[in-house]
Amino acid sequence: MDEKETGRTEAFSDGVFAVAITLLVLNIQVPQHILLLDGEVLSILGSQWPMFLAFVTSFATIGIMWLNHHRIFTHIKRTDNTLLILNLLLLLVIVFIPFPTALLAQYLAQYTAHPNEHVAVAVYNGTFLLMAIFFNLIWRYAAYNNRLLDKRADPEAVQAISKQFRFGPLLYVILFGLGWISVPASIVMSLLLAVFFALPGRTSRPLPKV
Repeated sequence: MDEKETGRTEAFSDGVFAVAITLLVLNIQVPQHILLLDGEVLSILGSQWPMFLAFVTSFATIGIMWLNHHRIFTHIKRTDNTLLILNLLLLLVIVFIPFPTALLAQYLAQYTAHPNEHVAVAVYNGTFLLMAIFFNLIWRYAAYNNRLLDKRADPEAVQAISKQFRFGPLLYVILFGLGWISVPASIVMSLLLAVFFALPGRTSRPLPKV
């Protein structure tokens, strides 16, 4: 049986995902005042709700992308230069996510005063759109004519992943457009998309033993 060639790629990718998801929490600031009363602590923490919301949304999205990255690489067995480049482009977007997260949190803190400003939300949603595009490119490239897939991969499971990923870029285009209309609705949709992509298209059968 041929050995799996993607070990280094998966290990490197896992490290980048871990760094990106850890950096998100650095934007949440601990109160710097000394001897705060309980009410003051609660007030300061409450004022950081935009950062908590942006953190949860981005954490969920990165976490689900890691889950799907693991899912597709259970079927991808071989690598080539093109796949490695596409994976690096995906990781470039992943590690960039903490920046638009912080940008969105600052915008949400001033949302009531400037509800018609949407650039921060566009940058945030645009980042997720790029992530969906590169994710699709990785899978479509690897799965085309089973180019890089395990020969024992369940065809129905492969098809189910392809069907589920087919909607990714379109859904994130809708999310991007929605951000210009309603910021709260776009954040809710972002969380719903994370849930959608967390659900497997189909429970695949285990690979046969050889």
